[in-house]
Amino acid sequence: MRRTERYHVNGENSLWQLYKTVSFWKVAKNVIIIELSRITPFFRLKNWLFRTFLRMEIGEHTAVAYKVVMDILFPERIKIGSNTVIGFNSTVLAHEYLIDEYRIGDVIIGDGVMIGANSTILPGVMIGDGAVVSASTLVHRDVPAGAFVGGNPMQIIYTKEQMEQRKKGR
Repeated sequence: MRRTERYHVNGENSLWQLYKTVSFWKVAKNVIIIELSRITPFFRLKNWLFRTFLRMEIGEHTAVAYKVVMDILFPERIKIGSNTVIGFNSTVLAHEYLIDEYRIGDVIIGDGVMIGANSTILPGVMIGDGAVVSASTLVHRDVPAGAFVGGNPMQIIYTKEQMEQRKKGR
């Protein structure tokens, strides 16, 4: 189950009411920083931009690949551990705007996590330490530590224990 805060709206759909939720200037600043981070090839610079301007928590030696999109509205709700890799063109969301409501939730990605290219992380999920998310996965619920997951919708392919057995068999 994802941990999100739900806010009901009246009238127009919730996205149409965006600037009642988030300051226009915050969104404008975040768009500029996120677009800069998407194209810079320097991990230290990218992590500095995230920490300094978006108030994200990013661990040491974390590598966010080219074209990754962090949440534009609530990036401060994203926490990424140390020595983690987020693959090319992935998206990490801390919000979802629906017709009658919007939801906001923290995204917590542990240490030593590998997220494959073109994956989408939805708000309110936790990805445990040492987990592997295969390419093009929709992460719509928590990922246990050490597990290997994949698909749309996401399924557990191997548990931590099965992954350890596979490593012993090499």
